[in-house]
Amino acid sequence: MSELSSPHGRWPSPISAGDVARGTLLPAFPSVRGDEVWWQEYRPAENGRTTLVRRDSDGSVHDLLPEPWNVGTRVHEYGGRSYLPVPRRDDKAIPRVGVVFADHDTQRLFLLERGAKEPLPLTPEPTRKAGLRYADPVLSPDGKQILCVREDHTGADLSRSIVSVPLSGRGATDPAAVRELVTGARFYASPAPSPDGRHLAYVRWNHPRMPWDGTELRVGELTETGLIGEYTLKGGVDESVLSPTWVDDDSMYLASDWPGFWNLYHAGLKGQAIALYPAEEEFHEAPGRLGNRSFCALENGKVVTLHGDTALRPALYDPDTLDLEDVPTDLTSWSQVDSDGLNVVAVAASPDCAPCVVRLDPARRSVEVLRRSLERAPDAAYLPAPTRERLPGRYGATVYANVYPPTHPDHDGSEPAPYVVWAHGGPVGHSRRELDLNKAYFTSRGIGVVDVDYGGSTGYGRSYRKRLHKEWGVVDVEDCAAVARALVDRGVADPERLAIRGGSAGGFTALLALTGDTFACGVSYFGVADLLGLAETTHDFESRFLDTLLGPLPGFIETYKERSPINRIAEIDVPVLLLQGMDDPVVTPDQAFSMASALGERGVPYALLEFEGESHGFHTEEARVRSLEAELAFYGKVFGFEPEPDVPALELSTTPPEPRPEPIPDPALEPVSAEAGTESSGAGTDPHEVSEDDIPVAEQLPDVTPAAGVTARTGEPVTKDE
Repeated sequence: MSELSSPHGRWPSPISAGDVARGTLLPAFPSVRGDEVWWQEYRPAENGRTTLVRRDSDGSVHDLLPEPWNVGTRVHEYGGRSYLPVPRRDDKAIPRVGVVFADHDTQRLFLLERGAKEPLPLTPEPTRKAGLRYADPVLSPDGKQILCVREDHTGADLSRSIVSVPLSGRGATDPAAVRELVTGARFYASPAPSPDGRHLAYVRWNHPRMPWDGTELRVGELTETGLIGEYTLKGGVDESVLSPTWVDDDSMYLASDWPGFWNLYHAGLKGQAIALYPAEEEFHEAPGRLGNRSFCALENGKVVTLHGDTALRPALYDPDTLDLEDVPTDLTSWSQVDSDGLNVVAVAASPDCAPCVVRLDPARRSVEVLRRSLERAPDAAYLPAPTRERLPGRYGATVYANVYPPTHPDHDGSEPAPYVVWAHGGPVGHSRRELDLNKAYFTSRGIGVVDVDYGGSTGYGRSYRKRLHKEWGVVDVEDCAAVARALVDRGVADPERLAIRGGSAGGFTALLALTGDTFACGVSYFGVADLLGLAETTHDFESRFLDTLLGPLPGFIETYKERSPINRIAEIDVPVLLLQGMDDPVVTPDQAFSMASALGERGVPYALLEFEGESHGFHTEEARVRSLEAELAFYGKVFGFEPEPDVPALELSTTPPEPRPEPIPDPALEPVSAEAGTESSGAGTDPHEVSEDDIPVAEQLPDVTPAAGVTARTGEPVTKDE
């Protein structure tokens, strides 16, 4: 394209791709015991590993696990809570809190005692590497066991169960010491023993449902031989029940979307559950990852709960007065609540504050920031202030979006700007209203971003989620295009400079949106190109997700074919950037390669960048920098501007990449999962976040030497020696 007179895209910005990749530590799943607080912390500068951190009563912060230890569970591939503080007693009976954690490489559970130099294994070495995986740990009432979800890949078919693991370490050498308490269902979550140890509550579900579709809250009597007398207390095929939390020995709180939104309920061991505060808003986040809880019960009987839409805020609920009182705070987006009955911790953020670990004092209604993920935020003058929008979609349907305008202290941005529509992963996920340097990287250079919560997104109730049932590839595409057109009609966006990008499920939406006439280009981070291929190769957690999104096979085979971007190549005539991790178990690398080959066959400009060792979400600093700079260079080529000189140029190809030799499978090895340190939900993740939300081999670029572990395809093969 010809050079445009507008400076959009060339505004000088102090936010580099390296700043984006290095700047965020990404804390997750904080825990509190008295004056001490723990959390998982993702470290992009340490080769993308996740470690454990403890903050002591005096405010000092300590790393508990040095390199190369890497914390993370791979249960469901998306993982979740991977550790648990556990009280231990020395010879003087003084309680000292150790920590149990899952090792990402082996997936075994380890115990790190207070003051110990090395962790000790608690679970046996499986016959297959990482074949036994553990997640969502809780402590037994007697303090001698860890109860958790176990995922077993050592047999002919994988299975899941709830098990108890002795803290003595006996299970490391005696597999029989790890007792199976309940099995038989396909999926389990939220094991919760009653305070007296007599009962166990847990959540289960089966294919083809996902946990936001329908789950059962089960209760049984806990004995030495396992669970007996089980029954379903609440839930079913069309009701999602989450996070059972005991109030006393005979009753519990839970979240259920039976009224259309996840509301809070109080349930005894028998009888009907009673709604605590009926409202058309969410009191729980979508259950994309194990161990993510949105409320907690306090010793005084009150409940700290999050509520809202996609940006949950904290409140204190009093079951005696039935009052719900918001806690005043400038932090507008909360998640991952934990409590010891007196103290409350969570992860919180806002449009001008990246996710941080916070402590909430319920008595004083005060909030204290304990750990910031950004040690030094960029100048606020370069950070976009998002506006929450309700925009018209097709047939008058409402579409929700967050608009991030181009923002720079020296440019007013009054004329129509290039805009990139971001389609979130999931697709049952949502965009987040919090400081995100990935967005600021573009908006500070004059490129607007609009994050679309298309039909199917969470945060707006069950009916909005069900808009996507059998309509994936239709409703999401229409909603994204409608938002882009609405910004054009307002005079905000330039109709000739519209792009769409997304990761995983969002990549699928982006690719399919290019078959229309709204967008000038598209970017897919490990996006789905072949739906039948996805149904055959994706991991077990989502292997029947498509039954809901498209319809069950083989009856809906023609729908799968018609909705697959790989079969719609004839309708795509605009440039495409494809970015893919080579160890992705969710959307396998052949999807991006096949898409590149088909585009090249038609002579459609494209670039394919594949990253060795990366999974479903790019976790290393190197991959995140390279992909972000490639995306900016791609927009420069299409929109007609030259990025700053230190951004490597990107060459597009119009010929297919060289065929790749067939890999020799090794049955002893499994691909690395997406689990590492941030949130992800459903069939996707933010391309520049690792999923422990919602980060991000082709021809060599002629004027760029690919970074180690990166192969760039634009037409010529590259060997490791080149």
